Amino acid sequence: MLAVVTTVKLLAEIALLALFGQGVIGLLSGPARDRNLFYRLLQLVGQPWVRAARWLSPRVVLDRHLPLVAFLVLLFIWGGAAFAKVSICLQIGVTLCK
Repeated sequence: MLAVVTTVKLLAEIALLALFGQGVIGLLSGPARDRNLFYRLLQLVGQPWVRAARWLSPRVVLDRHLPLVAFLVLLFIWGGAAFAKVSICLQIGVTLCK
């Protein structure tokens, strides 16, 4: 169970960092962000999560807000996985969690 929780936490961290990096590069490069190679690479990593956010959110949410929705959903998933990992580690012993 610890391996599953750790894997979920790791996947959420990767997606969160990709969405955060995409946002920072988007702010820095402005309208030319679509020509930026790193922006497109991070967009490729974050795109499945943005699609999942579209599926989860109501149609009232604008498409330009979907990366923020995906970021917030992933943040909650990461928080839940971190809480679950701490809980499991306290049950089995902290030395076994390393």
